[in-house]
Amino acid sequence: MAAPADARKIVKKRMKKFPRFQADRFKRMNPAWRKPRGIDGRVRRKFKGSTIIPNIGYGSDKKTRHRLKNGFYKFLVRSPADLEMLLMHNEKYAVEIAHNLGAKKRKEIVERADQLRLHVTNRFSRLRAEENE
Repeated sequence: MAAPADARKIVKKRMKKFPRFQADRFKRMNPAWRKPRGIDGRVRRKFKGSTIIPNIGYGSDKKTRHRLKNGFYKFLVRSPADLEMLLMHNEKYAVEIAHNLGAKKRKEIVERADQLRLHVTNRFSRLRAEENE
């Protein structure tokens, strides 16, 4: 397996989600963020002690954005032919096998990825223990 070429530390400014204002009070309300638009809303007016609003300042560093914890970028693979695109990029991208592939195709992808020295994030999914012959 190759290690990521850029070993820069990934710094997240905020790990917690931004909950929707008053979503904790009503079960019918989805906690996914929605911008408050009311005329008297405390959150929209940014009163002290109220829920904070997501803004551009919480964004990640451009050089480490979308990186996995292991330092690679994710690359979704749906067929063994997709691996050929990563021929020279084994220190930048990690392979993730698509969820809707069968065991046989997964095995082919993992074997080819090992030949190309690519890191596979979900290499052990849908693997049976090999039978002794």
